[in-house]
Amino acid sequence: MDHKPATIAVHAGRPAHEPDQPLNVPITMASTYVAGGDKEYGRYTNDAWVAFEETLGRLEGGRALSFASGLAAIATLLDLVNDSVVVATEQSYLGTIGQLADLEGRGRLTARLADFSDTAAVVRLLEKLDGEVALVWVETPTNPGMQLADLPAIIAAAHKAGARVVVDNTFATPLLQQPLALGADIVIHSATKFIAGHSDVVMGAVVVSDDTLWEVLKARRDLLGAIPGPFEAWLALRGLRTLHLRVERSAANAAELAERLAAHPAVAEVRYPGFGGMLAAVLPTAEQADFLTQGTSLWVHATSLGGVESTFERRRRWKTESASVPDGLVRMSVGIEDVDDLWDDLAQALDRIER
Repeated sequence: MDHKPATIAVHAGRPAHEPDQPLNVPITMASTYVAGGDKEYGRYTNDAWVAFEETLGRLEGGRALSFASGLAAIATLLDLVNDSVVVATEQSYLGTIGQLADLEGRGRLTARLADFSDTAAVVRLLEKLDGEVALVWVETPTNPGMQLADLPAIIAAAHKAGARVVVDNTFATPLLQQPLALGADIVIHSATKFIAGHSDVVMGAVVVSDDTLWEVLKARRDLLGAIPGPFEAWLALRGLRTLHLRVERSAANAAELAERLAAHPAVAEVRYPGFGGMLAAVLPTAEQADFLTQGTSLWVHATSLGGVESTFERRRRWKTESASVPDGLVRMSVGIEDVDDLWDDLAQALDRIER
């Protein structure tokens, strides 16, 4: 029977409905298993991983693998590239850009960064690189600029050029965007963020629709040892159970705050893609943006995102952030608090900014 995403999030990956069975998969703290079965060793599998992977895989429409972190998942994917070109969104997550730069510096690949909000330019670039591209790495919305990419058009152009397509779906979550259904080959998540949702887990995940590719990535994970702990996977699964509720509330809050921020005279620009719990407010100067991030009591100045609490930061405080990001851009991860309380906290700081 086909179920809606909210039902899948709650019910997938559970033990069988039998007498005395627990409702939740138990945490199995074991590095070693008795030989002769399918598990053998703790680096190969764990019941909490399997339950998490089944749930996320069903939400994304593919087969999932969990990793020790989002960066571990990124590294495993890029490890498959050798002496080829990777075309990536120029405002990708800093960890992605950092890994691409590291691998390019060691002669493993060539990175070509592009503005994926300009579909025609990306298509032309892929046509020019026909046969040379191994991966096209897409973030939409981008981190932190909140730019959108035309996934169907870019996926089609990438496949025509002979490349696989990776979509970082961390911001949108599978509830708001399912790239595999649009033709993407791989979806990646920092499960640390909205998936786990409580700022207490570091974990990553990859989802694919091709069984052969899943086996290749599973073998790489086994070899590299980029595995999550059982407790982390159990916590991430517990967070995933309420993803639909958290995304609904944070998205409603974000949409309301985007309107109010756009009307405030201290804010030069608001970037909100029209869905999800992430937005960006651009202030005229870096100093004004810093004043905002240091002038609130509810909003937390922090670099992560996707939790139940609202966090924000001026992204250009990181020296390696893309120069295409405005100095005064404040990335805002909107939580599930009362929206009026969130606005009052922002407004009192914005009102004190001298223009």
